[in-house]
Amino acid sequence: MSKERAQRRAEREAETAARTAAAQETARRKARRDARTQALTGWIPRPRQRAEGIIARRHQTRTALVFVSVFTVNVLVWLASGDWALRFLALGLSLLITPIVLILLTS
Repeated sequence: MSKERAQRRAEREAETAARTAAAQETARRKARRDARTQALTGWIPRPRQRAEGIIARRHQTRTALVFVSVFTVNVLVWLASGDWALRFLALGLSLLITPIVLILLTS
């Protein structure tokens, strides 16, 4: 009877050792994979966290409205005018003025 218990204990210990070795191998592989991933992608900057809250939502809404209005004005000028110089003038002015308008709205 004690031989059977000793044999079962030895089998349990062998099974536990095998599970432990497999877990260690898995952890080692994961560590190597993570190190390799970090080495390859470590130089890439992480995306900024998007601001949340009422003020951030208002800022995003204003910015979107400014861009939509600038786009609408450019489309209207493009459709209403046959003159290429006027079209490019409107596009150039909108590219120059849009950042100024955004700065004035956010300050």
